[in-house]
Order: sequence, then C-alpha cells, then structure tokens
Amino acid sequence: MTTTGLLDRERLRAIVAEVLDLEPDDVTDDASFIDDLGVDSLMALEIVVVLEKRFGVRFAETELRQVTSLDQAYDLVAAKLR
Repeated sequence: MTTTGLLDRERLRAIVAEVLDLEPDDVTDDASFIDDLGVDSLMALEIVVVLEKRFGVRFAETELRQVTSLDQAYDLVAAKLR
C-alpha cells in the first residue's frame, strides 16, 4: 500500500530504522548511512525501494546516490511529493 500523505521526518526516521534494523534514535538527521550506520550498497538500495513504495514516488538512478542521510532522504522525498 502506498501512502502519499504528508511527509513527516519522524515517520521517515522510523521507516529507515526499520529497514536497517536499528532504533529510530540511532538514525539522526545528519548521520551518514554509510559512514555512521554501516549501510552497504544493497541496504541503501533497500531503503530507496521502501521509500518509493511507501510514498508512491520514483527516484532516478542519479538521485539514488543522494540518499546518504535522513536529511537528504527527507529533502528528496519532499521534492518528489510537491
């Protein structure tokens, strides 16, 4: 089920934490998914796929590299929902 409702940073944090099997508090706004949270390329792709499904958006291949922190993921999803 896709949800195209309002984007909420805490909801986004919970989604990313769930995908990474982390506590939401571990996913700070500016924590690097790779450097701080140990995300590999496969996990990063999984985050993107889940965000696309949950928010009903599509990311271009060039945009995938931009999803490196919660702040950047938020900005990108918010721009897609506008």
